[in-house]
Formats: sequence, C-alpha cells, structure tokens
Amino acid sequence: MITEIVILAMIAAFLGLRLYSVLGRRSEHEEEVIPHRFERSETPPPTDHAPRALRQPVVRLADEQGASVNEAGVRAIAAADPGFDLLGFLEGAKGAYGMILEAFWKGDKGTLRELTDDDVYESFAQAIDAREEAGETLDNRLIRIEDATVRSAELDGRTARISVLFVADIAAVTRDADGNVVAGSLDDAIESRDVWTFSRNVASADPNWVLDETDEG
Repeated sequence: MITEIVILAMIAAFLGLRLYSVLGRRSEHEEEVIPHRFERSETPPPTDHAPRALRQPVVRLADEQGASVNEAGVRAIAAADPGFDLLGFLEGAKGAYGMILEAFWKGDKGTLRELTDDDVYESFAQAIDAREEAGETLDNRLIRIEDATVRSAELDGRTARISVLFVADIAAVTRDADGNVVAGSLDDAIESRDVWTFSRNVASADPNWVLDETDEG
C-alpha cells in the first residue's frame, strides 16, 4: 500500500514538472518582443484590418465653406471614372507642377505641349519667345512644395476639372545674354501661390490630366 502511494506521488510530481516546464516556456515566449512585420517599409501596406488613416489619408478640400461642394465634385468624378483616386491625382499634380515650371524656365516647349492644353501652351510659348527675343534666361529653382490643396472639383459632362492651390518656395533669377543677374537671387526663395486647374475627359482611355488654366492663389 505504501509502495503504491509512493509510486502515485512520484507520477504526480513528474506530471507537475512537465506541466510547469511547458507553461514556463510559453510564458517566456509571451514576454519576448515580437518583431514588427513592417520593419522594412516605412508605411505598412493597407489591409482590411489597417487603421482607416492608413487606408485613406485625409485630404484637405480647401476651407470648410467649400469642402462640401468640393467633396461632391470629387464624388461625381469618381463615379464617372472608377479608376480615379484623389490621393494619386494630387501626387501627380505636384509632379506636373514641378515639370511644367522646369519646362517653362528652360524653354522646353515639347514638354509643355504634352502637359498643357492649347490655350495654356500658347500663353507659355509666347512668354518663352518674348524672353528669348530679349536675350534673357531664367535660372529658377523649385525649392519645395509646401502644400497642395484642392480648391474646387467638378464634372462638366464628361470633362473633369480639379483646381489645386500650390504653395511653394521658389528661388528666381533672371540673367541677360551675358549671364549677368538682372533680377532675383538664388539665395532668397520666395513663396509662390498658384491655382492650377487640371482637366481630363473621363471617357478617354488616356489617364493623363492636362493643365488648362493658371491663376494666382
């Protein structure tokens, strides 16, 4: 009888040690720091479980008074063109802003022809011709784009139009035929506020937008 009790006690002790060892290892693993899944990427890829801010970052649509009207315009464009993405459009608009400015400063009419409509192109081309006739060149630099805000958005028939206010720092220098500075300075950037309107036929297979109007902000 005593022998059986001793054997049962030994079995219970053995099982207790096994159970403790398993729980102990599990506890140790639970306290370990689990590596982040997105360590190699600054921004985690969007998933159905990602926070809403990651899936759809906030885009400012001008001021509060015009935001509702602009939102309605954006929704109308998106309904007519399921491939439209406002964030993607704004990134493209900022890229176009820099490319068009650079092309105008360098007198690159070919690039301007691709990125602007007829009226805007003619305006830029005339200014380039007048500058060349005067023997002047521009040595301008786009330092940074501080902000890009949707001012208005509308769908007119099949034509989508979105106006964007760009706030940018630009260093502007004008040189004469001998390369002498006649205006401006590269050391002092000035704030530029431009409202550019981009348009696109939503029924077209061409996904590119063109600049069809410019104005001061």
